Amino acid sequence: MKELLTEPNLPDNVQPQGVHPQRFALWIGMASMVMLFAALTSAYIVRHEAGNWTEFNIPLPFFISAIIIVISSGTMHWAVSAYKKADLNNYRMALSLTTTLALAFCVAQYIGWQDLQKIGIYLEGNPSGSFVYVISFVHVLHVLIGVLLLAGTLTRAVTIFKTRAKWVKWHLDKNKSIRIELLASYWHFVDILWLYLLAFFYFN
Repeated sequence: MKELLTEPNLPDNVQPQGVHPQRFALWIGMASMVMLFAALTSAYIVRHEAGNWTEFNIPLPFFISAIIIVISSGTMHWAVSAYKKADLNNYRMALSLTTTLALAFCVAQYIGWQDLQKIGIYLEGNPSGSFVYVISFVHVLHVLIGVLLLAGTLTRAVTIFKTRAKWVKWHLDKNKSIRIELLASYWHFVDILWLYLLAFFYFN
């Protein structure tokens, strides 16, 4: 059975070439996200320099959410490692933890928005608060996309991979196996993106 999970050797004159279409599509999507948040943070800086700007401390839940999402990147890496080792139990456990942490991140963000309101910072108030609400909310939307993908991957791991044969068959299909790697890349990306945004808010 172990041999079935080993990638067959290709002839010397037949080597994989180019970038997988799904990976290329992910790169395009992430590049678009970079441009979006670059535009938002640039607008933040321009408006800040224009004056009439209320200074306030970023609520603690936003920092807690950063810790949560960093840990979730660790569990996502664990999921990929377990997948490559064909360790279905750890794969399921890692996906479950990552999905739970992803939801916890969203809850922490919501609590952070509530804390902003407690100190008098509202969405429709001073531009300083409006930018924090909008930028963090747009990021949460991208996290929720990841949550949906995680939920789908976890559901598949629980419902489809009921037998060893189905688990092996999935492994041998590269178009299917690449999905967990792409999901991990996307998740690490939104992780790094939030760390950048939080640092941006803190120092600006």
